Amino acid sequence: MVSQKVIIKNPTGLHLRPAGILCKEAMNFKSKITFGYRGNIANAKSVLSVLGACIKSGDEIELNCDGEDEKEALASLVKSIEDGLGE
Repeated sequence: MVSQKVIIKNPTGLHLRPAGILCKEAMNFKSKITFGYRGNIANAKSVLSVLGACIKSGDEIELNCDGEDEKEALASLVKSIEDGLGE
């Protein structure tokens, strides 16, 4: 398992569109991908789980990837988040 903390830079946080982009990116990998925020764990492959975490701009999450392509998954997701998830 690999993990990394990353700060959400989107001005409006993870609302529907960036949450969908994050989930779509996560679905490209076989690994189990979750993230932790304020003691809760969300499934990065579920839009409802991502939206339910109520992540706002400036919040820090910890991405966790576990599986055969975990390193590639983590690098790709961190880059997507740092690039603003389409915003």
